[in-house]
Amino acid sequence: MVIKQGLTLLLCSSIALSACAPAFANPANQNQPVGSQQVSATSNTQQSPAQVQQLVAPIALYPDSLVAQVLAASTYPAEVVEAQRWMTQHKGLSAQQRADEVNKLSWDPSIKSLIAFPSVLANMDKNLSWTSSLGQAYVQNPQEVMNTIQQLRHRAQNAGHLSSTSQETVSTQGQDIVIQPVNPEVVYVPEYDPWLVYGPPLAAWPGWYGYPGLYFGGPGIFFGVGIGIGAFAAFGWGWHHWGFDWAHRRMMFDHRTFVSRSRTFINRRTTVNRDFRGGFHHVATANHHFAGGNHFGGAHHFASTSHFGGFHHAGGGFRVAGGFHAGGFHAGGFHGGGFHGGGRR
Repeated sequence: MVIKQGLTLLLCSSIALSACAPAFANPANQNQPVGSQQVSATSNTQQSPAQVQQLVAPIALYPDSLVAQVLAASTYPAEVVEAQRWMTQHKGLSAQQRADEVNKLSWDPSIKSLIAFPSVLANMDKNLSWTSSLGQAYVQNPQEVMNTIQQLRHRAQNAGHLSSTSQETVSTQGQDIVIQPVNPEVVYVPEYDPWLVYGPPLAAWPGWYGYPGLYFGGPGIFFGVGIGIGAFAAFGWGWHHWGFDWAHRRMMFDHRTFVSRSRTFINRRTTVNRDFRGGFHHVATANHHFAGGNHFGGAHHFASTSHFGGFHHAGGGFRVAGGFHAGGFHAGGFHGGGFHGGGRR
């Protein structure tokens, strides 16, 4: 219970900071860990088009099913943190053993599916501010997120950085670009610089950390070692259950439109008082409070109030067992390496 509360407070601290990030970053800081970023408060709850581009740029060139898994999982950032800790504690298991054990857990199917992609999951944990903001953007306006993915794919294609290779097939459905693995049983996660691959440079998401095995410095795309997904194929949350209906701008899970059941991002017309020990308490109002204190492991509770709709952290700072400090946040934890090899296109 203490660990669960700790993960929840870690998430909420990250979310409180994530939406406060400015729209553009200093490119010189793009490889700094998330914990080093400085943020300022804002009441804006809707990301601008430029911010949505920043949010989807790191994943827009992934194969379709993996994009769907990441988008869905980003709406469950607390489970992302929990899953990464689980991966670290069970790193000695084979792929089949991991699949069997994860299948027993209560995580969302999207979180379970990312167990097949350790670097992708670790990157989401490392860049938790980005992950929670991506989840917020998807919940608020999924069609805008999908439109932006397509826009960036077209930009990468026009820049000469997106075409079919021996690892993946790039095709079109009407005006939309579809990315699929050549071998449906082996998935290659592309490595690229999300701020350079689309032609004219994009401003980096504030505090972005280029995770080893997913970040490739310079223009173009690099492929490492393919990931066999056979061990995960038999489960109802596996690779083949995810995808897109691009024509209707719908993300699909198990042949149905995916709808996140996460309580992390609450309807903007509902006030939420959340006591981590007592669950949610809803009050009908136009404001959005993420209020109430929490204490665990001898650490200090949240100081002051956070408005959930705009993630506005008001007043004082907060500290969790030495891991959090006012004015910034450090996500600590464990992070596995990536895959290397293959070639560049």
